[in-house]
Amino acid sequence: MIDLRPVAYVIGLLVVALGVFMLFPLALDLANGSANWRSFFRSAVLCLVAGGAMAVASSNGAGQTMTLQQIFLLTTGVWIAMPAFGALPLILGAPYLAPVDALFESISGMTTTGTTVIEGIDALPLGTNLWRGILQWLGGLGIVIVAMLFLPVMKVGGMQFFRSEGFDTLGKVLPRAIDISSALIQIYVWLTVACAVTYFALGMNGFEAVVHALTTVSTGGFSTSDKSFGLFQGPAEYAAVVFMLLGSLPFIRFVQMAQGSLQPLLHDSQVRAYLRWNLYAVGVIVLYEVGTHSQGLEVLTRETMFNVVSTFSGTGFSSVDLSAWGPFPFVILIVVGLIGGCTSSTGCSVKVFRYLILFEAIRVQIRRLHNPASVNPMRYDGRSVGMDVVDSVIVFFTLFILTFGLLSVALGLTGLEFKTAVTAAWTSVANIGPVFGPEVGPTGAVHAFPHSAKWLMMAGMLVGRLELLSVYVLFMRRFWRA
Repeated sequence: MIDLRPVAYVIGLLVVALGVFMLFPLALDLANGSANWRSFFRSAVLCLVAGGAMAVASSNGAGQTMTLQQIFLLTTGVWIAMPAFGALPLILGAPYLAPVDALFESISGMTTTGTTVIEGIDALPLGTNLWRGILQWLGGLGIVIVAMLFLPVMKVGGMQFFRSEGFDTLGKVLPRAIDISSALIQIYVWLTVACAVTYFALGMNGFEAVVHALTTVSTGGFSTSDKSFGLFQGPAEYAAVVFMLLGSLPFIRFVQMAQGSLQPLLHDSQVRAYLRWNLYAVGVIVLYEVGTHSQGLEVLTRETMFNVVSTFSGTGFSSVDLSAWGPFPFVILIVVGLIGGCTSSTGCSVKVFRYLILFEAIRVQIRRLHNPASVNPMRYDGRSVGMDVVDSVIVFFTLFILTFGLLSVALGLTGLEFKTAVTAAWTSVANIGPVFGPEVGPTGAVHAFPHSAKWLMMAGMLVGRLELLSVYVLFMRRFWRA
């Protein structure tokens, strides 16, 4: 029997912390004279009471070293409990969503997917838009910590590779988990502050700058307007590109850089590959469009760069109508969305690291076929890669493709058109944001989707954000017997 007390204790404390964060939009609405502050007050009280009761009731299990099963339960439990409580202000106050829609919006926020069910975002109280930004910011920070501390221990999708001392994560950089978390939080906060200041200097008002900074660094994509980033075309797009890229790079490299070591960032294979692939995608689309685009080269390059990086990183901002780009650029966007950012970042999808391991495995196998007697060890960044890592990566790719395919079929069975079903599965499992198709509203909202489709998308968001295996293992009988 698995002892659930340590898991419940941590979740309870996190729910209490979530209630504390609700005080920020409460104060904003109160200062702005909006009666919507009451919804945040009631929600905060519910979080403090429920989370506090859970933590107190399970406090006798606190301090225990967690088993592997408890870690698996904790990672999934947090991403279920936090969005459930995070949805309360959206039910009790503006925009007064139905429970399924509020949960969808909250899960989309916490997983940094960015798909929304809300139409009329511009008319929402300031506190509600701030809360949507906070949900994404907390989710982005949370997934970085999970990727650094939990997934390597759980050996999910090849992440055990990052446990070794040679990668300098749990070994040489910082000795204890609390120190790693503290350093990551400091880097995350400073990046957010720098982003907000930059946006403000480039023309956003203070509120817009703060909310967009929260959702840019977290690569979440929620905006304060139905037009997304279309209101801020120009220099702000270049700034957003920089911070979206920074948000989708390994945060441990920023910790090392803050300690005076720039070489690990410059020599990281996945960082170089990620930046190079972004450049390739932008270049290909610009060359394709340059002959037919009616605007100047600078505008074409800026719009392409912004929207490609937004999709590649999984942020999901848009500054133009992407469906009007044509079939070839659209396919490029689908492909880059299925690649995603780097490991240990707020980026989403498969991750560059796994593609590099897959390509290396294919290269080694081809060499073995050409010369069976030769010895061709697999290497990544100059280090040997064990077969357990390769096997985990291949299993991850297999599960990702199966999940994407089955979710597409299931969404189609709910009545969605083919293009809508496929892009809804794509955006959910890869945590990207935009959905394309006739059922999507003019602002990009999926409010008109049937409830069954929304539940399926929510499941896809959670599974994709938590790297598939960490969720699927909970449905195995052997897991509960162990």
